[in-house]
Amino acid sequence: MLVSRRNFFFGSLALPALAATKPEAPRPGIVLFLVDQLPAWMLGAAGNKQVRTPNLDLLAQTGIRFFNHFACAPAPALGRATLLTGRTPMQIGESGSLSSADVPLAKILAGAGYSCQETDAAAALPFLDQQSAGKPFFLQVNHPGLRGPYDGIPQKYLDLYAREPFDGYTPDRPAANARDGKEMLSDILGNVRKAAAAVSALDDQVGAVLAKLRQKKLYESTLVVFTSACGALLGRHGLWGAGTASQPANLYDESLATPIFWSWLGHIPAIAIRPELVSAYDFVPTLCGLLSLDPPKRNLCGRSYALLVTGKPLPKKSPWRRILCAHLENAGMAREDRYKLVMRDEGKGPGELYDLALDPTERDNHYGDDHFATVFAELSDAVKSWKQKYSS
Repeated sequence: MLVSRRNFFFGSLALPALAATKPEAPRPGIVLFLVDQLPAWMLGAAGNKQVRTPNLDLLAQTGIRFFNHFACAPAPALGRATLLTGRTPMQIGESGSLSSADVPLAKILAGAGYSCQETDAAAALPFLDQQSAGKPFFLQVNHPGLRGPYDGIPQKYLDLYAREPFDGYTPDRPAANARDGKEMLSDILGNVRKAAAAVSALDDQVGAVLAKLRQKKLYESTLVVFTSACGALLGRHGLWGAGTASQPANLYDESLATPIFWSWLGHIPAIAIRPELVSAYDFVPTLCGLLSLDPPKRNLCGRSYALLVTGKPLPKKSPWRRILCAHLENAGMAREDRYKLVMRDEGKGPGELYDLALDPTERDNHYGDDHFATVFAELSDAVKSWKQKYSS
């Protein structure tokens, strides 16, 4: 039916009144799977053909995956703290312990009427049994991930990898500066098999939680996020754990690059992949953006990428960042798509500069090379500015 300009004009005047009376959409339930020391490259969704993660692969397909997602600190406690508060490692402190000045995600959501619970996968199921549609809940499911040693893994998962050769996986010889987890380097292939078994066990636990959501008819009204507090090297560079696997601390991509999947049926596009550089310090602003909540009035460095999560373009005047930063102990990092700089002791200690396009495994250090002077100047300024602005 054609609409005259007159009818359209006067009809449009009534829209604000109609919008004002439209009831606010109920907020979703939220399940956050938060794992320690799980690098993105261990999952099938990232292209791993040897580690079996069917439930996580399906979760990634039902929503959106950011394949350039990085921890703000490559250490479990501190990486977890930065993700749940949006605060930087410098603001929180190296221990990763939160203070009364920090406002974690659960406190934000509780203030918005959410029933909040932090637990492991086994205790998650009874909590979900108590939930019902229309009553917002926040469930944070914690998992130790690949911290090792891998005690208590059910034999059926170990059997999956007993004869897996892990072709193409070439760990380095144990590094002389190995620190945390160096005992795992005595049998790297054997421990990689155990790590794979631990990931498959985690995958089944994720599957059980998702099945419970479906059983309770909560799945369609629940936002599910899966991510990790930090990565792990698992023998690469001759190291095992994450940032504190070496002395001094490292900020290799294996320590920092972490998976993140967002899934919410009808609200987040399925089978979607985004390339933007996003950080754990963006998580709280993004979740607040999705829920139309104000983030804490703190000196947060992150930015909401809620538009990207929901498949919408960013405003042309507000393009996404080119550089993100991270920190651990005496090391600070600035990373863009191609280049990555690590500075120690504010530039007084040993540093690293990598061309990731030509050297994705970070072997050729160009720190101090005059051919990279422009790149060094830009990234060092970024590290210094970030630390100066977001240390308090």
